[in-house]
Formats: sequence, C-alpha cells, structure tokens
Amino acid sequence: MNTINNNLAIVFPGQGSQSIGMLAELALACPQVNATFAEASSVLGYDLWQLVQGGPEETLNQTDHTQPAMLAAGVAVWRIWCERGGALPSLMAGHSLGEYTALVCAGALDFTEAVALVAERGRCMQSAVPAGVGAMAAILGLDDDVVVSICAQSANGETVSPVNFNSPGQVVIAGHAVAVERAVAAAKAAGARRAVILPVSVPSHCSLMEPAARQFAGHLAQMNIKPPAIPVLQNVDAAAHEQPQSIRDNLERQLYSPVQWVRTIQVMVGQGITRIIEAGPGKVLVGLNKRIDKNISHAAVLDPGTLDAALAEND
Repeated sequence: MNTINNNLAIVFPGQGSQSIGMLAELALACPQVNATFAEASSVLGYDLWQLVQGGPEETLNQTDHTQPAMLAAGVAVWRIWCERGGALPSLMAGHSLGEYTALVCAGALDFTEAVALVAERGRCMQSAVPAGVGAMAAILGLDDDVVVSICAQSANGETVSPVNFNSPGQVVIAGHAVAVERAVAAAKAAGARRAVILPVSVPSHCSLMEPAARQFAGHLAQMNIKPPAIPVLQNVDAAAHEQPQSIRDNLERQLYSPVQWVRTIQVMVGQGITRIIEAGPGKVLVGLNKRIDKNISHAAVLDPGTLDAALAEND
C-alpha cells in the first residue's frame, strides 16, 4: 500500500524532453515500460516504442508523435514508482503536454483514451498554423515584464506573446515567425543573456492556437473526465480543479494560454511541498524548479539509478 506524503509533489515534462533511446535503461529493468508503450501502440496503430528507440528523430519530433510518446513515458515511470512502493504525492502538475500525464496518473483520464486524445491534440495544433508561419523562442536573462513589453512592441499587427513563464529569467515567446524574430532582436538589444529561436513546428500557447482549441474542444467534449484522486495544478491558473467540466475547459484554454509554471511551483511550496520529483525523460523541469525555489529538494526519475535513489529518499 502506497502511503501519501503530504510534502511530496510529482511533476511531468512536456514536449522538448523527448529523445531517441529515452527510458531504454529503465525498460531493461522494469517490464512496465514496454507494457505501457504497447498499450499506447495498440491505440495509435504503430509501434511507439520502436519509434522512441529507433527513430527517425524527425518523426518522433512531429508533435502528433511526440505527445503520445511523452505521455506514455511519464505514465510508465509513474506506474513503476507506484509498483515499487513509492509514496503518493499530495500534489501533481505537468508542463503543457505533461498536464495530461498528471491527469492520467491522478485517475482523472483513462490512459488509452488520453493517448488518442493527445495525438489528436498534436494534429489540431499542427493544422492550425502551416509550417514556417509560426515560431517560438526562449528569452533568458530579462524580467517577465520586460519580455511582455518587448512582445507588445514587436507585434506590428502580428502575434507574439509570452507563452511559458518557466523560471525567473526564462520566458518562452511564440507567435508569427517574423514577429518572433523581431522580438528576439529586441530582447538581445535589451540585454538578454540569450534569445534563441526554438526548433519546434508549432507556436504553442499563443492566440494562433485558438483555431486548434476550437477544433480540439470537440474531442475533449467526448472524454470521460473524473475528479482527480490527487489534486493536479493546471497550467492556465496554477490551481487544482475537481469538477470535470472545469478541467476540460482549462485543457482547451491551455492550448492558447501561457503556461504558468513559476506560479505552479510557488503554489506547491505555499501548500507545504518540500520535495518535487520529475517523472519522465530528461531533467528539464528539475532545472527550472531549482531556479524557482532552490530551498526545496529536487530530483528526476528516469532510469534505474535515479529511481532507486528517489525511493531510498522516500524511506
């Protein structure tokens, strides 16, 4: 029986943390990885594990493939954590696509239904903005309000806005490619430590995604959403919601609204969280979370070594 640890939160990464060969070591030690990916593959109609392990990378990086892959990876790690007696967290969250992983692990969404849903989410996002029209960029070393102001000044009738408040001094912007390029140049002129265009195919979380959200709403409406057994802080407002319709509405809004990651971690700390575990490939969230609050414990679980270390800490 897994006990609840009131000071523990578990968070799940989103797109950008995928890589060819991810979770390979964990799969050798834990059959749950292959079993979870096989479940996802049966829904998708192709071998998701083969894609994740063998590529090609361009195919894995297409958003309608990336999203189910990251969902399956996070759910696999969660299942192993629970199977090995890991403590249940008192709060969960996920970054963008990772929010769906959190909702599956919290019992609000069925895994196989969620696999089909996030693949559809990827298709809606990809079709909303033709390739090359939109872009995203990371701005490092400027205050949030400066980035907001730069975006407003760089729009010139087009769309560019802050879309991920990832950590103090790290904001991701998105919009029309030309407007994003103008904002990157303005950020450099304003003294940004770095301002770089990101290798993504879709300008997520900005108003260009509103057509995708309208299209996706029909798929969300068909989803059976239950009240989460573990509270999940949602990206759009850094708050936990019990009502299925509220969760559904926030998932729709999430497509064209900023990810409030800084606020999410601050809310966790405010609610007594002293330890945050990132479950899934990579350590992107660990890096962000440390910059948000370095006074609490941060760890990633992505292979047998990190799993054993986190479970030992759990005792």
